[in-house]
Amino acid sequence: MTTHKLAIWAVTPNGAKLARRISAGLSGADLHFSASLENEGDSSATFETLSGALSQAFDKYNAHIFIMSAGIVVRLVAPHIRHKTSDPAVVVADEKGYHVISLLSGHIGGANALAKQIAEIIDATPVITTATDLNKVPAIDLLAKEKGLFIENPDAIKYVSMAFLKGKKICCHDPFQLMSNTILSAWFSVLNSQFSIFIDDVVADLPPHTLILRPKSLVAGIGCNRNTDKKEIKELLYEVLEKNALARGSLKCIATVDLKADEQGLLALGQDLNLPLEFFTREELEKVKDIKTPSAMVEKHIGVKSVCEASAILATKKGKLIVPKHSTRNVTVAIARIPFTS
Repeated sequence: MTTHKLAIWAVTPNGAKLARRISAGLSGADLHFSASLENEGDSSATFETLSGALSQAFDKYNAHIFIMSAGIVVRLVAPHIRHKTSDPAVVVADEKGYHVISLLSGHIGGANALAKQIAEIIDATPVITTATDLNKVPAIDLLAKEKGLFIENPDAIKYVSMAFLKGKKICCHDPFQLMSNTILSAWFSVLNSQFSIFIDDVVADLPPHTLILRPKSLVAGIGCNRNTDKKEIKELLYEVLEKNALARGSLKCIATVDLKADEQGLLALGQDLNLPLEFFTREELEKVKDIKTPSAMVEKHIGVKSVCEASAILATKKGKLIVPKHSTRNVTVAIARIPFTS
């Protein structure tokens, strides 16, 4: 399913006029107008009922801009809201263009930034209500998004945000130095464990309410026999991660030999885990020298000493193999870590 960037919705003539102004200032915006409005020759889509059209389109867009009352929009989007980490941004503007309200997914979804952008286009007042923005303290979810960190337990965001609002210091475990040069570093302390952030790809026993952020630092190199099903591949991958106390949320991609570019089990696994697959030629794999467990059988059949270890190392671009080959009858898995610099 294709995901478009922006949808703009209007139900009145003035709303449609403002929607066109906003669309002219934004790239990739789709206009959606009530069928009762006159078409002025633009490429807008029309709908008979707004609720029905939104039900079909809500998850197809990264952001929705409504030119109508906030009350109407609240009732419209309420049945579709799932979680702050996945909901699209929702912005509301009055049809006179006086105010632009960031209504939903202000930080991770980008509604705050979008509201400010639209306000500049139409010379309106942006309305931002998130406490961290109003009090000018760090928005940890936004910083995590900017750094490409996966938020493993988003319910813990509120504890860290409250610490900032109360002026409390935060204990932060950050061995990759991903947050050390951000605005957040001024709030760090090694002395206070009541409020804490854990930024790492390892699984650990942590204090309650610790916000866990996972860097995309791991690559799973995988080899398999032809027609191995997704279930068997996935089971070994999860077993290897669990035994080595490595976080699933830190997986960046799956790597393998290009002969597996049509392997349905691997393709299904990538889709299931929302991970890209990287494929390497046999010539590329054979150039990797730091192989812990070469396989004579693999070399006999496809001409290389290793698939899983070699592909994992290649995909990390000079990273380190941290888990050598583990295997079942049909699957091999190895894990390499991507090098980070501060």
